[in-house]
This record gives sequence, structure tokens and C-alpha cells, in this order.
Amino acid sequence: MSIENRTLALAGMFQSADLVRQIARQGLLDIAPFEASITSLLQLDADSTEAVYGGLSGLKTGLQVLCGQLGTGTKRDMEVMHYLLGMVFLERKLSRHDGMLEKIKVGIEEAVKQTEMYAMTDPNIIAQLAYLYTQTLSTLDYRIKVNGERRFLENQNNAHKIRALLLSGIRSAVLWQQKGGKRLQLIFSRGKILRSAQQSLERLKSHSANS
Repeated sequence: MSIENRTLALAGMFQSADLVRQIARQGLLDIAPFEASITSLLQLDADSTEAVYGGLSGLKTGLQVLCGQLGTGTKRDMEVMHYLLGMVFLERKLSRHDGMLEKIKVGIEEAVKQTEMYAMTDPNIIAQLAYLYTQTLSTLDYRIKVNGERRFLENQNNAHKIRALLLSGIRSAVLWQQKGGKRLQLIFSRGKILRSAQQSLERLKSHSANS
């Protein structure tokens, strides 16, 4: 299983984690990566890891955050790492609950049907995904604690976005695990992951320069 696919799935997790931090701390977020992260949740039959996120450009933020978090001499954001490790932990717990996995699958299929009427990031879709998270992953005996400004966290639209993003992060964690991802790789294969992420960013850079 290729390091590239694992790195892209890991970037998907970092992207969701960073967007959660943005909302919780600033009450707003970058819309392009948000759309890509929600897209990843609603892609049921993608033919490649890149396609899950609507193409490599959809992971630009996640790849940049990954490089910042795993690179040497860079300042790590411990909140982002907390959210990412929480996603990995919840994915492992979820993998042992077949009934919950099925409930999430059915809920996502329902949300996909709604995209015939609404845009992927329409508040109705986001609220539906947030409710799905509440009804499933929030019932496990471990919860990801989100830190931030109370006024942002208490805003219902923000709360819905955070839960939808946590769900998308766990979807990326499932993909990461399917591609051979393991927690210890974050320590022992950090250099390989970092090089793969940097190569993907270079591909994006050269593609945008040529287009």
C-alpha cells in the first residue's frame, strides 16, 4: 500500500482537525478546504484517494498543516494534534461497532440524496451530518473535547460544522487505516510521510504554474 495514499488520507485528517480549530478559535473557516472535507464524507464510490477529496487541490490545506505538524523546526499546534489523535482513537472504537458503522453509512447515503436539492455545504446538509455524529460517535465512551471561544462554540451553525468536520476526519481515519496507516508511523515514519506530503504540494505548485 503506497505511502502516498496513506499521506493523503492523513492530510484529510489534519485538514478536518485544523478547520475545527479555526471555527472554535476564530468563529470562521476557509471555505475551499471545508467543501473538500465535506465532499470526502459524501463520496461513496471514489476511484482513488485523491478523488475522495475532489482532487489533490482539495487537500492543499491538509498537506500544508501536515508539513507544519510533522516537520522539524516547526511549531506544532497541540490542539490540532489532539483532534487528529482523537479521530484515530474513535475510528478504532468505531471499527468494533458494526451496527454503528451501518447507521453512519445509511445516514451518509441520506445526506447524499439531499445533495440533489442542496449544495454539499448547505446548512441543511451540515446539520444532518452533525446530527448523525451526535447519534453515533458521540454515544461512545470517548469524546473529542473541542477547545475554543465559548461564543463561537455556542453558535449552533458552528457546532454543526464542527461535528460534521469531526465526522469527515474520522472518515479520513478509516481511509488511512484501510491504506495501512498506523499510529506508530506518526513517530517512526515521519520523514517518509513528510517527503510524500512535500512532493504532493510540489505537484500542486507545478500544476497551477502550468495551468
